[in-house]
Amino acid sequence: MSGHSKWSTIKHKKAAKDAKKGKLFTKLIKEITVAARMGGGDINANPRLRTAVLTARAASMPTENIDRAIKKGTGELEGVTYDEIQYEGYGPGGAAILAHVLTDNKNRTVSEIRRLFTKHGGNMGEAGCVAWMFDKKGLITIEKTQVDEDRLMSIVLDAGAEDVRDEDEIFEVITTVEEFDKVKERLELEKVAIASAQITMVPKNTVDVDEKNVEQILKLTEELEDHDDVQSVSANFNIPSELMEKAS
Repeated sequence: MSGHSKWSTIKHKKAAKDAKKGKLFTKLIKEITVAARMGGGDINANPRLRTAVLTARAASMPTENIDRAIKKGTGELEGVTYDEIQYEGYGPGGAAILAHVLTDNKNRTVSEIRRLFTKHGGNMGEAGCVAWMFDKKGLITIEKTQVDEDRLMSIVLDAGAEDVRDEDEIFEVITTVEEFDKVKERLELEKVAIASAQITMVPKNTVDVDEKNVEQILKLTEELEDHDDVQSVSANFNIPSELMEKAS
């Protein structure tokens, strides 16, 4: 994919900016609360909660905030109940987009998400309309300054990863959901700094975005990610590097 910017690469470049926003803590607290509600408050017995807590710690969230979110999830403290929903649709130019949502008001959220798709030349579809184009995978990103490719390959493939991809400034390590924790723990044991680690929807194939749709699809995905109820966005587009430079 040299010469192209995938959505995951664009997201990585946005991450440092997004980390400065108060919204990041809000989204992490929601994820911790839902993970604890669904799988219990023991991080050793609840892989989703463990990942959420480690992500929160990496973002420098205070321990008391994490503990409070867990207790709200387990019912020890009073808290809001969130519904977990996946909205699907097409961006301008036909790229597939998934938005993973945690909301306490489904009617409000669905109308706002639909409005964002329409506003930026896309359209929201029915459940299942694009989900088949993605696989649920573990995705770990590592900045190239942290490790050379041969050493990374040796570590993660031995630990059970499926693939390592070279994407501009980062390496992407792809795992099954089952092997995600094991691969992540091996990287930590080997003192390889991880930029991000999550269970997410990885596209089976990608589509190139033409010049007239670049700005619109970037605005759509960015506004979806900035929405308070959206936890994460997955998309299957590539943008040629020269068009990406113009857009930025």
